[in-house]
Amino acid sequence: MPIFYPDILEQRAPARTFSYGDKDVMLYALGIGLGADPMDEKELAFVYEKSLKVVPTAATVLASGGRVRGAPPEMRPGLRPSQLNYLMVVHGEQKVELHRPLPTSGEFTAESRTVGAFDKGKDKGAVVINETVWTDAEGRKVATLTGSTFARGDGGFGGPSEGAPAPHEIPKREPDLTVSFATRPDQALLYRLNGDRNPLHAEPASASRSGFPRPILHGLCTYGITCRAILEAITDYDPEPILSHQARFSAPVFPGDVISVDLWRDGKDISFEARVEARNATVIRNGLTRLR
Repeated sequence: MPIFYPDILEQRAPARTFSYGDKDVMLYALGIGLGADPMDEKELAFVYEKSLKVVPTAATVLASGGRVRGAPPEMRPGLRPSQLNYLMVVHGEQKVELHRPLPTSGEFTAESRTVGAFDKGKDKGAVVINETVWTDAEGRKVATLTGSTFARGDGGFGGPSEGAPAPHEIPKREPDLTVSFATRPDQALLYRLNGDRNPLHAEPASASRSGFPRPILHGLCTYGITCRAILEAITDYDPEPILSHQARFSAPVFPGDVISVDLWRDGKDISFEARVEARNATVIRNGLTRLR
């Protein structure tokens, strides 16, 4: 089923209630490599229940699952439902904005909708932007997640070709500092327990069918590692100053790669990019962390 425009802009997923606890928070932190040194008490705070802290980008996985509240909403009469060709979809960009620091546990409601669809041409695909808003039991906003999907098989639907949000521009000067993290050979096998069990990240045969020599790391794991860089280099492992974290995915990471994160600080704006120097590959571009 193709994209129908502008109908897709009124397409909403049914509200979901979900909950998480300290185990989920700690599993995410372990999945992005925190806690590797058992004597590092600053990292221990993210992987041990005593005085537990939550990595801001954990919001990308903590809402996985959950239950639908009520029946799926009906589309307005006359609107046509759109469905992407998910075999041809890749994650383009991700942003997490926290309206308040994430608690270590709780029950929340997530509501998702499509906020943009841009046609790059019949043979060039489409960009679809979705937004998910978390609210707590009192109806207060907790987090807004915005993600773009590059739908390689869904171009030519007749929507606008321009108007998508421009990527954040990285400063032209040399980075102010760089931090590096060695990923583990089994990193994807651990990270997938957060909810994304796509065999591309675990099974060599599946990776080969997708054109990769071996399983690749989840893009959102690399995204989380860039937030880990902010925690280590900028906020002294305090997650509360982080208001938002956004980035564009540009190349895959293989478990075992060393990821170097370049950082530029301009007041409350921290620009960043991530690269795997051994393969001369920039894996995250146009990154921006905004502090409160």
